[in-house]
Amino acid sequence: MNKKDQCLSELRRRILTLALSPGEILDEVSLAEAFGISRTPMREILQRLAGEGYVALEKNRSAQVSPMDFRTMHDFFQTAPMIYASASRIAAENATPDRVAALKDTQAKFKAAHDAGEAGEMVMFNHIFHEQIGEMAANPYLTPSLHRLLIDHTRMSQTFYRPRSDKDKVRIDTANHQHDDLIEAIAAHEPARAVQITLEHWELSRDEIELYVRPDPLPVDPSAYEGGKSNAL
Repeated sequence: MNKKDQCLSELRRRILTLALSPGEILDEVSLAEAFGISRTPMREILQRLAGEGYVALEKNRSAQVSPMDFRTMHDFFQTAPMIYASASRIAAENATPDRVAALKDTQAKFKAAHDAGEAGEMVMFNHIFHEQIGEMAANPYLTPSLHRLLIDHTRMSQTFYRPRSDKDKVRIDTANHQHDDLIEAIAAHEPARAVQITLEHWELSRDEIELYVRPDPLPVDPSAYEGGKSNAL
């Protein structure tokens, strides 16, 4: 892998793992120096990342990591179940033994990360797992949308795969088993079953993912209110 490809791969990884935060400015000169390449290939890399949805580019402004603002999140939650369900349905129709074998291999790596408690690895193998389903679907209209969706989903999954309670651990275990069930449905060419499992998989993670963008409410001091009136300015 040459320096340009290494840079491209590393920037994708940093964005997905939140090492580069949503909305963070990307300085072309600093990045070129850090990766030991000239500004022209660095500019080409940023344009490639923009085309894939990792980076936002605007005329006469520095590149920035794709933001996750209110509008983005609204569109994400509105669209995600439709895209995932469609990808699973078409994948089940198109499945071939070699594609299923690749999916099983990724799931084995996901399980190993799960057993080792490696949250970051789980997130990335989950990303690859769903990306492979999109590639199996091989629909030129659907696949680009799935790839873009997965960027934000993977960033938000950094929360989902870091359990804070026993309930969270059970949820992650369930997600693991749902991967196995989905592979079986796809391998058996059962699109309706694949869609049902996919929607259950989405519902399992949706509430936890929403915590990424929904902050806890500010504490309320009851003593500041008397008779329905606030004493605060």
